[in-house]
Amino acid sequence: MEKYLNTPIKEVITRFPKVANILNEYNIGCVPCSVGSCLLKDIVEIHNLSIKEEQELMAKLAKIIYLGQSVAIPKLKRKMQSKSGELKYSPPIKKLVDEHTLIKRLIALIPEIIETVRTSPKIDKNLVLGVTDFIRSYADKFHHAKEEEILFKYFDANLDILKTMLQDHDTGRNHVKGTIKALEENDREAIAMHLNGYRELLTEHIKKEDEILYPWMDRNLSTTQVGELFSKFSGVDTTYGKEVPERCEKFVVGLEQKSAKR
Repeated sequence: MEKYLNTPIKEVITRFPKVANILNEYNIGCVPCSVGSCLLKDIVEIHNLSIKEEQELMAKLAKIIYLGQSVAIPKLKRKMQSKSGELKYSPPIKKLVDEHTLIKRLIALIPEIIETVRTSPKIDKNLVLGVTDFIRSYADKFHHAKEEEILFKYFDANLDILKTMLQDHDTGRNHVKGTIKALEENDREAIAMHLNGYRELLTEHIKKEDEILYPWMDRNLSTTQVGELFSKFSGVDTTYGKEVPERCEKFVVGLEQKSAKR
């Protein structure tokens, strides 16, 4: 198994397609990942499987890879013991999770926004620009800045899961640029395509961060580093003040109220 443990997961899946089904059983989202260069041996630690789940997973993978032959199942090294139960976050990571809540409220409204864009006699430019302003001001500058400029700096920049997250951020920015360009060209379908693309991207992105990346990071941060992060995140909040989060929340609340009246 050592050979395949040190092989990028996409290569393993390509050679042994049934591996994808096994990963899905354990809610390991490597199949749709656009990068897929994480080594198989890293997946267990990142996804925080229990020792029992790890052994079950490895046995099932070995059965597929070695066609039922008897193979020694290695026990992978871990930095910290896996924990089960409800996810709990350190204070600074909890800040990021809480910020995700407002972003999720906005993306939940996107299907209705798209329908409005498609069916209104005239495109509501203020509505579309309000959405792109929220994404740029809150989701990107206020929230993603904490990840890219602070949190991610505590980890190896070459980690594939970080590369995937950063790639998602860039893809999201491109959807915003595409939305604004489409608005300038009065292209309803292009606006819809980019807004829906952003919704789909962020839905999966936030899920990966809340359930996989953040818990893994928390397990590998020292107490001192957690304190540093909380101080630095608080510094970002102070720098931005209340204007950005309050303005963006007011925008979402306004959309939710309009939606409730329909």
